[in-house]
Amino acid sequence: MGNQKLYKGSLQTIILKLLGENDKMYGYEITQRVKQLTKGELNITEGALYPALHKLEAEGLLDVEVAKVDNRLRKYYKLTENGTKETVNRLAELEEFIKTMQTIVNPKFA
Repeated sequence: MGNQKLYKGSLQTIILKLLGENDKMYGYEITQRVKQLTKGELNITEGALYPALHKLEAEGLLDVEVAKVDNRLRKYYKLTENGTKETVNRLAELEEFIKTMQTIVNPKFA
């Protein structure tokens, strides 16, 4: 999809969902997984990813673990207990939003 702006409001939910499915992930890994899942339709830039990760961390939804990998420090993100609960809430909100949009865009399939 050419219009990345449509995905922007869902970025935090996407991150939470991926972290809910994986114990922990680092930033580049998140971007590559999204790219793989969407067959290249969604490319998350560092400029969008890291502010979203920092906001989720500030909200207490993510923990950060630093590990040395190949002589470099790598930040791994994982859900906190509150993050796990919030993931369920945000996914439910996103599903409801998608249903609502479906009734507007394509009412015969709603």
